[in-house]
Amino acid sequence: MPRLETVHEEETRLAPPSAGTLGEAARLLAEGRLVAFPTETVYGLGADARNALAVARLYEAKGRPRFNPLIVHVASRGEAEELAAFDARASRLADMFWPGPLTLVLPRREPSPIAELATAGLATVALRVPASTVAGALLVEFGGPVAAPSANPSGALSPTRAEHVREGLFGKVALILDGGPCEAGIESTIVGFARGEPRLLRPGALPRAAIEAAIGPLGAAGGGISAPGQLESHYAPRAPLRLGARDVRPGEALLAFGHEVPEGAALTLNLSDHGDLVDAAASLFGHLRALDAAVAAGRARSIAVMPIPEDGLGEAINDRLARAAAPRS
Repeated sequence: MPRLETVHEEETRLAPPSAGTLGEAARLLAEGRLVAFPTETVYGLGADARNALAVARLYEAKGRPRFNPLIVHVASRGEAEELAAFDARASRLADMFWPGPLTLVLPRREPSPIAELATAGLATVALRVPASTVAGALLVEFGGPVAAPSANPSGALSPTRAEHVREGLFGKVALILDGGPCEAGIESTIVGFARGEPRLLRPGALPRAAIEAAIGPLGAAGGGISAPGQLESHYAPRAPLRLGARDVRPGEALLAFGHEVPEGAALTLNLSDHGDLVDAAASLFGHLRALDAAVAAGRARSIAVMPIPEDGLGEAINDRLARAAAPRS
């Protein structure tokens, strides 16, 4: 375990991606510093995955538990195969869905250049090839694996815009590449292969049905923390959440879905007034963040959330909402 040193950058700079800023970001990563960047899912907080001290600084900046492993982002399938062993099913998923919002948890090749802290001491490594143009360009410019959880304080709402990153991590990150709002707005789907069985470790932006059409049924995650996003309380606003709300109680702000919306809320934001789950996923964290701010400003006391269908992306949305509403430790 590397010795931790408190790291507070003198200045957090926010800049649009360009040849110059991508080069600067790659240089900062090589120096062991932290860089936030957009992916197609959410903004990631990046560190050189091979640099144990840089990874330790990342955990410190987020306040992330050390037993919670990180996703390692790479520029290509070839780079991923240098880091992990792929069986036939993992290869099929990579062929079909990379680049894209799919993370594969696979046996780590040894000796591994990945810092042990990035894998939380597990014999597996979580790998993703992002589809975002900015993320891909940064990974090519850097020329190595980048550990990148969501760019927010641990357990808080994930950031889908550069300003969300600045609000949560100002002074703890050297550079934020502002690529605008993230397209999917919800984290990657994570699939592992414990004991030879494909398992859905975290629902996400790639629906279960697409994966099962490719390799067959997915088992449940099982016990223990084997991938990011499995903590019971996670993705949480500060305000209390009431799920499955079909009415509004006094003092509640409402996170709505669909066109039949109960009246009487202190503030209402609709994930999709026409019931589109893709739109709902893209809006989820931004709307929760806005409602949370309204509660903090005294405009409401808590947040009620209307029911979300479980099909398609609804599984991932409901997973995030359940973790957001879970009791805080």
